[in-house]
Amino acid sequence: MAGRRVNVNVGVLGHIDSGKTALARALSTTASTAAFDKQPQSRERGITLDLGFSCFSVPLPARLRPAPLGAEPEPEPGAEPRLQVTLVDCPGHASLIRTIIGGAQIIDLMMLVIDVTKGMQTQSAECLVIGQIACQKLVVVLNKTDLLPEGKRQAAIDKMTKKMQKTLENTKFRGAPIIPVAARPGGPDAPETEAPQGIPELIELLASQISIPRRDPSGPFLMSVDHCFSIKGQGTVMTGTILSGSVSLGDSVEIPTLKVVRRVKSMQMFHTPVASAVQGDRLGICVTQFDPRLLERGLACAPESLHTVHAALVSVEKIPYFRGALQTKAKFHITVGHETVMGRVMFFSPAPDGFAHEPVLDSFDFSQEYLFQEQYLCPGSVPAETDAGEADGRAGQASEGCCPRQQWALVEFEKPVTCPRLCLVIGSRLDADIHANTCRLAFHGILLHGLEDKNYAESALPGLRVYKLKQKHGVVERVMDDYSVIGRSLFKKETNIQLFVGLKVHLSTGELGVIASAFGQSGKFKVHIPGGLSPESKKILTPALKKRGRAGRGEEAGQPDPVQHVALSLSFKRYVFDTHKRMVQSP
Repeated sequence: MAGRRVNVNVGVLGHIDSGKTALARALSTTASTAAFDKQPQSRERGITLDLGFSCFSVPLPARLRPAPLGAEPEPEPGAEPRLQVTLVDCPGHASLIRTIIGGAQIIDLMMLVIDVTKGMQTQSAECLVIGQIACQKLVVVLNKTDLLPEGKRQAAIDKMTKKMQKTLENTKFRGAPIIPVAARPGGPDAPETEAPQGIPELIELLASQISIPRRDPSGPFLMSVDHCFSIKGQGTVMTGTILSGSVSLGDSVEIPTLKVVRRVKSMQMFHTPVASAVQGDRLGICVTQFDPRLLERGLACAPESLHTVHAALVSVEKIPYFRGALQTKAKFHITVGHETVMGRVMFFSPAPDGFAHEPVLDSFDFSQEYLFQEQYLCPGSVPAETDAGEADGRAGQASEGCCPRQQWALVEFEKPVTCPRLCLVIGSRLDADIHANTCRLAFHGILLHGLEDKNYAESALPGLRVYKLKQKHGVVERVMDDYSVIGRSLFKKETNIQLFVGLKVHLSTGELGVIASAFGQSGKFKVHIPGGLSPESKKILTPALKKRGRAGRGEEAGQPDPVQHVALSLSFKRYVFDTHKRMVQSP
């Protein structure tokens, strides 16, 4: 009787040609139907083009075994629990980063493979960034040590180890173990008799580093499908990793993008038939009457448990290695699971008095008000310049030394995506030059709320209370009487001032006024001051008051300005998705 197997997924990531597939082959005892560059194109080009899966197993370390209850009998020979390590071999070529991101989302520990003769390269750095987003533990493997001159080998390994330690210093993986190996001594053309070096030590290190994530069999079944193929006389096999829930023989599963439901005929884990599988397991599911050409990769789930969304509200964080600002209205490649689509973003933050609030990463509160941002706020963000006399209010913004603890983005997809709530979202600029030494990954986040209605702009967005805080500044030109003044420079000549009638304005001398009407045709306006001008304000405005009688009540040129300018300021909110474009002021 075979013993209990505990599965852990380990990603093999790194720059192209760092020896990832050779390392996976050296470690593995069992290969899946999609391992070791089985694609003809992979073999022709000599590089990995897709995710590869293989595994090895070792006795389950004592530290990972549940504490025995009383005097339990010794397990029968061959029935000892084992740790199964599923290796996810990710491609290293820059153009395949969509596949790398998809692979990284199903791993529990990451092996970053470094060519010891070259050190960190562009895609090594991108893989490290992806690792920081997607997993908690890292092991660095310095591969190709056989290419170092024998007399200088140890010194070169020590030097590269120190370099890698320094690279990891400012990441969540500070202090991660670093181990030298030679997965394929002599390179790909060397005879198979050349034994890999350092593999037993690497297996021992992995066993010591692996911790078993909590696997939850409850909740709806969801599987990330990475390969799909037919077996003559059997049916169609979908292989992938279970992201949540569990599945058993006879269960119905849905391919949500195709709206197809099929019954599970049989299941295997690395060629071993099984009756059920849970979250974290690597699995092949056989169904009938389904054309594998319809699904290259995607999701399989419990029927009607997933929804297709046209836009989403995402809690976002900028990736610090991305150069440049994240601008509202910009387009990014948005990766959700194995899908990557173009999407346009709009960033927003809490209202200024909520900048210090604790982040909430499991829901989105539609009852709150949010402040529109021209760009994602980070230290040193500078608000965009605005027209004379007008500015967007950005009270408490990063340029004043304060960043909100949480920020969000409305992401509008160019084509709908099917995904679970609270899934990982990564925004990238994959159209950037792959040879440039820059990070193409821009931001990451959690999808908090999906908008399923195709007409979400009319049905859902008006309920999203994101506002722009508008501030307009002008001056008092002259006094009409104790309760009214004429203002200018607040509006352009062509502005319809009637829209602003009834809005409150503040005088720099302390009085509160209300815009009463337009005054003439040049953008000037009349302000009514319910409490009247104070004696001090009258004194400041006296020059204009004395001259008014001689000049008459019309709007004549040549009126002298007051000795000291009295400023007028108008502040109001305008909600981005308010179809009536109303201007709202605080009571």
